[in-house]
Amino acid sequence: MSGLIPQDFIDDLIARADIVEVVGRRVPLKKAGREFKACCPFHDEKTPSFTVSPGKGFYHCFGCGAHGTAIGFLMEFDHMSFVEAIESLAGSMGVEVPRSESDKPARRYDELFSLMDTVAKHWQSAMKDTPAAVAYLKERGIDGATAKRFGIGYAADGWSNVLDKFGQSPEATERLLATGLIIRKDNGQHYDRFRDRIMFPIRDTRGRTIGFGGRIMGDGEPKYLNSPETVLFHKGRELYGLFEARKALRQIEQLVVVEGYMDVVALARHGIDFAVATLGTATTSEHLNNLFRLTENVHFCFDGDRAGKAAAWRALENALPQIREGRQIRFVFLPDGHDPDSFVNEHGADGFVDALDNGVALSEFLIEELASQVDMETVDGRARLAELARPLVHKIPTGVYRELLIESLAAAVGLTAPKLEKMIAGGAARTRDTTGRFAGADRKRRPPPGTGKPSVVRHAITIILNHPEAGQNLDAARLAGVNRPGADLLRALIETVHCEPNITTAGLLERWRQDEQGRHLGKLAAAVLPLDEEFDPAAELRECLDQLALAGRKERIDFLIEKQRLSGLSDDEKSELRALN
Repeated sequence: MSGLIPQDFIDDLIARADIVEVVGRRVPLKKAGREFKACCPFHDEKTPSFTVSPGKGFYHCFGCGAHGTAIGFLMEFDHMSFVEAIESLAGSMGVEVPRSESDKPARRYDELFSLMDTVAKHWQSAMKDTPAAVAYLKERGIDGATAKRFGIGYAADGWSNVLDKFGQSPEATERLLATGLIIRKDNGQHYDRFRDRIMFPIRDTRGRTIGFGGRIMGDGEPKYLNSPETVLFHKGRELYGLFEARKALRQIEQLVVVEGYMDVVALARHGIDFAVATLGTATTSEHLNNLFRLTENVHFCFDGDRAGKAAAWRALENALPQIREGRQIRFVFLPDGHDPDSFVNEHGADGFVDALDNGVALSEFLIEELASQVDMETVDGRARLAELARPLVHKIPTGVYRELLIESLAAAVGLTAPKLEKMIAGGAARTRDTTGRFAGADRKRRPPPGTGKPSVVRHAITIILNHPEAGQNLDAARLAGVNRPGADLLRALIETVHCEPNITTAGLLERWRQDEQGRHLGKLAAAVLPLDEEFDPAAELRECLDQLALAGRKERIDFLIEKQRLSGLSDDEKSELRALN
């Protein structure tokens, strides 16, 4: 039967399914308190570590990490496809699987996607009628075919061009606000966010416009202006140019991550169709998940200055948990004064590809960078190198890659690999609590409450997974501007439970089943939270958001104050700083 299975049916099916019955038909279960236990069917073990939670509607193995919903269990145990598992589960419950009349899924945000695409086309049309904008693109070496391929447009100067054209009613104005195309003043009036800028549409994997990047043509500030975080656009998740790369290449052998829109476009102009860019933020784990779904070979290309090295190091730290056999990450540092745009225009595609081929492997960059911070001629310096490497090695999954890296570190330090590995392993003996923080000796180094560190995010995610109803009255917009690992995921979870008030723990896990972060969600959903009457999940979750919002506000204030000291602020930024203070 053609057509898609509606998401609301899948959610309802998972909520109604008796996971104990589904698993119990295939694996002998024993009651253990509120849960059921068994030896894991997915790995050999003598002591049961496989638990099934009827209340949460999912299973989890504390031994091998396997976890999932009733649908996931059928897929893993009976080797079914996703659709087959749904049909099997529905059949066992005497329910017929409905199908939509077409292959077009119903979307809650259709109107917003349509608005973004319409505005993108409007700006593309305006480009043709603006000689100065066309001349700017030509000066930068961008021809008409490349501009058309990337949908590049021009937002005219003026405070209300988009507002006047697309905000003719209160409802239309609200849609413009929801997509970040306009800004509300303190007095309740509105004005266009993007003015007198070259506009780069940011597209999701389906080609829908979800945000914009605007580049000023002159010397004003800020040089680049991105859409804010919205229900459609999360900068920690999206990569500029990824849609265009997938459309251009049947098989993606490699991807190179650069820093700006113009870099991606300039490389594409020279036939290098495998470049993507982060959107004004460091490379996140979600970015890396998206990259490694498409290729095993990822290059990071940065300027060779101190800022470029710092950006590369942040990318390395986030990449370590993703490293495993077969995956290769290399770092490319361009000569001083060059970015990918200028380098490819001067040296051509062959020169840029040569630079990629000569990039530094992640392991080499890690050791060289740490070695540059110590005196390798002394015993103290080499010991310090080993200590600096310890937390980084802990992030790498167990396997061949980790073993080889330890061997390289051991050679640099002057120890045997077994001795170094034993020393490094000694720092991992501490246990973690339910929020993922180290207990025992590490407790002194926990971040104080209110700093909005990742542990606060993890704790909030743990609560919302165990008590989805606790997030129904929260405003996910409070997390806008919070630049902490996992904040985008927390925002998405809150938005989901807000829109789907009856969704269960299993329903949330199923929504993220195909996402790399689903692994981590399973671990957090298995956490044991307090059962006493004093524990209020909703109040606890609100407190977490208060801490994160305060941290995000402080971070933004500090950034604006520092920028004001160094280079000055735009009028919009001055107004923002006054409002924040």
